[in-house]
Amino acid sequence: MSDEYEFAYMPVWELVAKIRGKEISPVELTDYFLARIEKHDAKVNAFLTVTGDLARAQAKDAEKAVINGEELGPLHGVPVAIKDLVLTQGIRTTMGSQVYENNIPDTDDLIVERLKEAGTVILGKTNTPEFGHRGTTENMLGDACRNPWDLSRTAGGSSGGAAAALIAALSPIAPGSDGGGSIRIPGAFCGVYGIKPTQGRIPRLYTSPGRWGQFSQNGPMTLNVRDAVITFQVLAGPDQRDPTCLQEPAPDFSVGLQGGVKGLKIAWSKNYGYAPVDPEVAHCVATAVKTFSDLGAEVEEMDPPINGEQIFETFKTIFWSDYASVYDKLLDSSSDQLSQEVRLGLEEVRSWNAGKIMNALHELEWHRERMNRFFDNIDLLLSPALAVPAFPIQKFPDEINGQSVDEMWGYTPFTFPINMSGQTAATVPCGFSSEGLPIGLHIVGPKGGEVQVIRASAAYEEARPWQHHRPLGFE
Repeated sequence: MSDEYEFAYMPVWELVAKIRGKEISPVELTDYFLARIEKHDAKVNAFLTVTGDLARAQAKDAEKAVINGEELGPLHGVPVAIKDLVLTQGIRTTMGSQVYENNIPDTDDLIVERLKEAGTVILGKTNTPEFGHRGTTENMLGDACRNPWDLSRTAGGSSGGAAAALIAALSPIAPGSDGGGSIRIPGAFCGVYGIKPTQGRIPRLYTSPGRWGQFSQNGPMTLNVRDAVITFQVLAGPDQRDPTCLQEPAPDFSVGLQGGVKGLKIAWSKNYGYAPVDPEVAHCVATAVKTFSDLGAEVEEMDPPINGEQIFETFKTIFWSDYASVYDKLLDSSSDQLSQEVRLGLEEVRSWNAGKIMNALHELEWHRERMNRFFDNIDLLLSPALAVPAFPIQKFPDEINGQSVDEMWGYTPFTFPINMSGQTAATVPCGFSSEGLPIGLHIVGPKGGEVQVIRASAAYEEARPWQHHRPLGFE
């Protein structure tokens, strides 16, 4: 291969076209990314499992299909990395936990079925914290997942491995899942694009080990908006095996790639009315928001109707109660194999009574109602994606802009309320801190409003391109 970076950072839509045109061999492409993983992944720990033999076998089959003129899927021959919270038949799925370190599922999750049907080649499983419980990616299986922009910093979580793999060009596609910000947090910290769909847009297979995850959605993470749209179209749509999914067919997301934002009514909130934000983040995002005004949108400063004092307690109660419904038994059988945070979280739930949980469920319904009404009068909501740029690994900020915050959640006040209300939201790279760390813009749409979010994302991407920014040593 003449150029070490020949395929790194090449858009997926271009890879698809070149494979179909027989300009690129799926085998060559797969070998290329496996070689990059071998060369670079020890620095970032984006993968928990690499499936080289399987990937090469799948790539050979993909190549034969091209040669024989068979009907090809929309992602035929393109390598993909699967988050290790997602079940993969015959491939180790650890859930980021020592308890499941040697777990080999006998079934695929629905998104894996759909990615296979679309023709992808599976490179391996990406790093995630234990059971996806936090917004950074550390676990007891090995070293932390590191941010390619600064290896001393977190890549975010819980889809940290996916985001790191993308920006380090170890995989051209790496879907994530988002139950409290787990696509948007690492997307913002690593400078990649990610969209959390409307709750229920992408179905899931409810198979143990796994939670009900009523706040969680799988979604695309890519280096550009068009690639996300292609991936999203593959993943979305109803399945009778998921009783919680939307029963309507997915819209044509590609419509959002055109149309711009002229005439859209956009609310802009600096801090949701209650959250401290790092001044560099605030300035960068405010500058990005001005772009939407310049593009013809009607932008008005307006805070969403979120109860800042109550919202985290409500989220925490439901989030950890859901974990306890599946993993409480591990306190008795495998406590020494659980991370301290998960163990303490499960123990705390044991002290709660039914009234606490029901009160949280009541408050959740009011939160959803208030957010639904908020979007009756606007098309989109803009805010920072996160309150700070990526911080050093395990050095959670306890103070932001002079105000004390919860260490584990204070840096991500804008993401989990949207999981709770069920709206769709994306993070878009919009600049860098003085230390060269990516900053993300949060674009939130109404339920079912993915096309509107994609419209805004694509318009911003065209006006302020970001794909030419790459971390040193990986470019």
